[in-house]
Amino acid sequence: MNCIISADKESCKLLEEFAQKSSSLKLVATYADSPSLQDQLSKRHDIDLLFLDFDILETDHLDFISNLDYSPNIIGLSSNDQFAIKAFDISVVDYLLKPVTYSRFCRAIDKALRYHSRREGNNNVDNEIFIKYESSLVKLKLKDILYIEALENYVSLTTYDKKFHIHFTMKDIESQLPSEVFIRVHRSFIVNKRMIKRIKEDSLDLNIGNTLKNFPVGKTFRDYLLSDINRMEK
Repeated sequence: MNCIISADKESCKLLEEFAQKSSSLKLVATYADSPSLQDQLSKRHDIDLLFLDFDILETDHLDFISNLDYSPNIIGLSSNDQFAIKAFDISVVDYLLKPVTYSRFCRAIDKALRYHSRREGNNNVDNEIFIKYESSLVKLKLKDILYIEALENYVSLTTYDKKFHIHFTMKDIESQLPSEVFIRVHRSFIVNKRMIKRIKEDSLDLNIGNTLKNFPVGKTFRDYLLSDINRMEK
């Protein structure tokens, strides 16, 4: 995997040493400031993995990274866990606490490799679908579908600005949506995983625009949900 390190000088030196020991990584560059990183990511689409130090990251650069058309897998790091929520908002693969040990680094790389293999295996998966709307077929980007709800004899697909009603069962629609993007959390709801903001005991919140919308999490779906997400661990 082609990788970039963006961290403070001490962490850059340590991660460089670790990366050189890994046969799975090809270190492309290291940066100790956010503007240089942003410039590089805007030019290259062949970066597979980014080590991102949240201690030196500026807010506007975080917005830039989260909105990249082509985004590498990200391993976040910080001297404490205060940035963990921000990190998982941009779907980091893992989150490391400084000082990073080599064994913890290796565990993170193993995880990143699994994500990389999954992404490579899904390069041929369409990221768009056509939905029948009135008398036409409308093309939707999968990332724009926020959630799917089961109603009486059809399902409702909700985007930022429309609802589309189609005559499908939840089982059928679930089988046609990529599991990398969507997850079923209840017998009546499938949600876009990138929109998950908070998971509670028996519900979760989706970040929709500037508001949070609450959805129930069924008992039979909770374990699978928790096993599917990235959870910070020391």
